[in-house]
Amino acid sequence: MLPRSPLLPTDLLGDWTLRRTVDDRLAGVTGTVTGSTTLTLTTPDEVRWDESGTMTFDGRVVPVSRTLVVRRGPDGRWTVHFADGRVFHDWVWGTTVEHACAPDDYTGVLDGDAECWTVRWRARGPAKDHRLDSVLQRRSTTAD
Repeated sequence: MLPRSPLLPTDLLGDWTLRRTVDDRLAGVTGTVTGSTTLTLTTPDEVRWDESGTMTFDGRVVPVSRTLVVRRGPDGRWTVHFADGRVFHDWVWGTTVEHACAPDDYTGVLDGDAECWTVRWRARGPAKDHRLDSVLQRRSTTAD
């Protein structure tokens, strides 16, 4: 079996169904996020990543959303940024990335293919032990 080619954010443009499991290991509580993700090319060097949905966690149901921006730098490498411009992590496919957010440490990995991909994060710190597993499935472009 041949290894999969790394995907760029431009390979994932379009609409996706989002299903995320949130496992708070310290509290012993597991929740879910269901919703949608859209990746939109805003310039040849920038992709906007919008998520929205509903989180069910610890007996509560709340709407959730976030926007990320993935930018290609002069060196050709892509980096994920928060909406306010702060760097989140490098865009590296199939390899662990890190995000230091003192006092916590986050490690994650992007993987999959152009029809189904995953974003998996582990957050550890003095008061945190979370695992977040997201599965994104491409939405059909045909009418149902």
